[in-house]
Amino acid sequence: MTSNGEVNESKVPLLEDLASTVDRSNDGEDDQHQDLARRVWIESEKLWHIVGPAIFSRVASYSMLVITQAFAGHLGDLELAAISISNNVVVGFDFGLLLGMASALETLCGQAFGAKKYYMLGVYMQRSWIVLLMCCVLLLPLYLFSSPFLKLLGQPSDIAELCGTVAVCMIPLHFSFAIQFPLQRFLQSQLKNSVIAWMSLVALLVHILVSWLFVYRLQLGVIGTAITLNFSWWVLAFGCFLYTVCGGCPLTWTGFSIEAFSGLWEFIKLSSASGVMLCLENWYYRILILMTGNLKNAEIAVDALSICMTINGWEMMIPFAFFAGTGVRVANELGAGNGKGAKFATIVSVGTSLLIGLFFWLLIMIYNDKLALIFSTSEPVLQEVNKLSVLLGLHYPP
Repeated sequence: MTSNGEVNESKVPLLEDLASTVDRSNDGEDDQHQDLARRVWIESEKLWHIVGPAIFSRVASYSMLVITQAFAGHLGDLELAAISISNNVVVGFDFGLLLGMASALETLCGQAFGAKKYYMLGVYMQRSWIVLLMCCVLLLPLYLFSSPFLKLLGQPSDIAELCGTVAVCMIPLHFSFAIQFPLQRFLQSQLKNSVIAWMSLVALLVHILVSWLFVYRLQLGVIGTAITLNFSWWVLAFGCFLYTVCGGCPLTWTGFSIEAFSGLWEFIKLSSASGVMLCLENWYYRILILMTGNLKNAEIAVDALSICMTINGWEMMIPFAFFAGTGVRVANELGAGNGKGAKFATIVSVGTSLLIGLFFWLLIMIYNDKLALIFSTSEPVLQEVNKLSVLLGLHYPP
């Protein structure tokens, strides 16, 4: 290790498990002579090595929110509306922003890893922790004053009051995002997606167990369903953290560094730009749910639309995984100086995501009358979701 803390590139061993999945060669001439189908196959293998575990981990993480909403839906229409607004509006509002801000690490860590500047990955992640934790503190009023805020926007008083209570219970979940999102991108840029996938599976199993215990055994009602999210998401965050600091990433994690506090303003600007880019569409959904609170029979309207938005969010974990996987592949190729490889990786990723989008469109069209049974048995809610299912199928984002 050099005096500035960077690992000497000549002394860094190649990672055996990456040899078969990442081609760091800059030999563009060989690529030109390969058959197009062969090139697509090779790039797809590299892409799915990242995207496959990323899809599983994102779907598993989002499933925790879906399970919570499903438990609440079987408690009653009011409880479902309160959990739905808390998940989709309050939590969803800062989820999109923090996820987008953490996505800046996909470029920074990906390029650093591609250029074999391994030490900088740990520094970048620590800077992201600092920036996202500061952002979480600034967003706290969204949780603490969600009830009067929702009333101001025209939500019914009973829904707004219960939603405010639920939102306060979710504050620990809010802070887990600031730790978990940078950790996932740190590990993902090193192609350690399988670690994230296993941690997500453990967290999902914990969430199912705790949800059953709190709702059915301890009879804690809608408050119990909200509290369960804190347990599962912090299990995921602590699991990834312990793997990182306990020897799982010996090249890229060398301990906490004072360098993390340098260049924070530049990092804030980059993270903010990334956050705004990703969260604008995400916030659009939240505004739609808020608007339904002004309709006649607001509970049913909120329930139906939030179920559709939840299913849509479930689906969106797949393009989000492709978004992340493409970022890693492009960053790795750019870090290795292979611009043509970065361009080709983008084309393959977009094409694959489009095909998956068409598959889910067909799935929703075929089973449009059965989608809402996961969340509710209320006949009015089922009918409203059935009416919206066509729009839901057409909306899948490739």
